[in-house]
Amino acid sequence: MILVQTILAFFVVLGVLVVVHELGHYWVARWCGVKVLRFSVGMGKVVYSRRLGPDQTEWAISLLPFGGYVKMLDAREGDLGDLPPAELKREFTRQTVWRRIAIVAAGPLANFLLAIVIFAGLYTYGIPEPIPRLRAVPEQSAAYRAGLRGGELITAVNGEPVQIWSDLRWKLMQLAVEKTPAKLDIERQAPTGGKLQDHVQMPMSGISTKDLESDFLGKLGLDLARPKAVLGKVLDGPALRAGLREGDLVLSVNGTPVADGLAFVELVRASPGKVLRIAGLRGPQQISLDVTPEMVTKNGQNFGRIRVEVPMAPEMIVASQTPFKAISKASARTWDTSVLTLKLLGKMIVGEVSWKNITGPITIADYAGQTARIGAISFLSFIALISISLGVMNLLPIPVLDGGLLLYYSLEVLTGRPVSERFGEIAQRAGVGLLMTLMAVAVFNDIVRLMS
Repeated sequence: MILVQTILAFFVVLGVLVVVHELGHYWVARWCGVKVLRFSVGMGKVVYSRRLGPDQTEWAISLLPFGGYVKMLDAREGDLGDLPPAELKREFTRQTVWRRIAIVAAGPLANFLLAIVIFAGLYTYGIPEPIPRLRAVPEQSAAYRAGLRGGELITAVNGEPVQIWSDLRWKLMQLAVEKTPAKLDIERQAPTGGKLQDHVQMPMSGISTKDLESDFLGKLGLDLARPKAVLGKVLDGPALRAGLREGDLVLSVNGTPVADGLAFVELVRASPGKVLRIAGLRGPQQISLDVTPEMVTKNGQNFGRIRVEVPMAPEMIVASQTPFKAISKASARTWDTSVLTLKLLGKMIVGEVSWKNITGPITIADYAGQTARIGAISFLSFIALISISLGVMNLLPIPVLDGGLLLYYSLEVLTGRPVSERFGEIAQRAGVGLLMTLMAVAVFNDIVRLMS
C-alpha cells in the first residue's frame, strides 16, 4: 500500500509540474500569436489525443510519463512553403526575439508562479507549526557561547520577525551559506516573573555547507523546547509494576536532572534491562522508585521501554497571514529559495558541496510519498519546493533547456543576428551529454540512498 501511495503521489507531483510548466509556454505562445500544434503531457508515442479550439490544437497524452512539450508551428521542423501567408506569420522563428524570449521564459516562470500561489494559500489558511522556543542549550555549543541557555523565545533574526520554527531554520540556513552572523531577538523569562526582551549575536562561520545536509541547528546547539516529563497513560508493563502513575512529574533519573519529556524518553530507550532510580513529584508529594525498562529489538537494535505515554509535542501556533501579506511572504520565500538553490549549485561546482546532494526521480518519489502520508499541507509544500527547483533548473544556460534557448536569444539581442545552426547543433549535443551525465549521477545517488 505504501508503494502504491508513493507511486501515485509521485505522478501527481510530476503531472502538476509538467502541466503548469507547459501551460506557461502555451498561454504566452497563443498571446504572441504563435500557432500551437500539440500540447503533450508525457514524451514519446502519443497514446491518446483530442483536437480542440479554433486552431485544432492536439491535446495529447504520450507514452513516457516523464516531462511534456508544446509543439508550435516551426520552420526548423519541416518545409512550410505550402502554408498561406497568414499562417506563416504565426510561425515561431518569424516572431521578434523578444516574443521568443517571452514564450521560452514562460515555462519556468509558471513554475515560480505555482510555488507563490501554493505558499500564499498555505500562509493564508494557516500552518500549524512549533513556535521558536528553545530547549536547554548544550554547553560548548555556539548558542551557549552566544548567551542562550534554553527557554528563550526567538522573535526575530537580523531584524526579520519569525513566528514559527521553520522560519527560524530557513533564515539561519541562508545566513550559514553566506557565513553571516545571526542577531537573534529573544524573549526571556525575567527573575521577577515577567518577560525580558534581549538580543544575542551568534556567529555562523562554524557551519559548513556539508552541515546543511543534516541537523545544522543541532550543531549550533538549537533545538525545540519540549514539555516537562509529566507522565500520561500508564500501560501494563514495567512502569505500572514499579508504581508510576499518570500525572507523575519526573525530575531526575539516577541523579541526572531530566529537562523534559524527550530527555526522559531518551534515557529510558538507552537503558534496556538497567535499573533506573526515578525521582519526581506526585502532586505536592515527592516520589522515588526503581523501574527496569524491558528490552525491545527493532531493526536489529535494542532499546528500553517502560510502556508509558510521555507528551513530547512542542508548543504549537497556527501562523496565518492576510492575503496581501501571504502573497508578499510567498514571493519572498520563492525568491529566497531560488537564490539559495543557485548558490548551492555554485558551491557544488567548486567542490564546497557534495555531488551526493543531486537527487533524481527515486528520491523525489520517496519524498512525495512521505509528505502525502503526513498530510495535505506537507504535500503541497513539497510540490511548491519541487516547482521552484524545476524552474531554476530550466533556467540554467544549458542547451536543450529553456535557459539554453534564452542564452541564444540573448546573444541575438546583443549581436543583432541569430546563433548559427552549426553552433546550435554542437551546443545541443553537448547539452544532451551534460544532462545525461547529471541524470546518471542523480539516479546513482538515489540508488545509494535507497540501499543505505
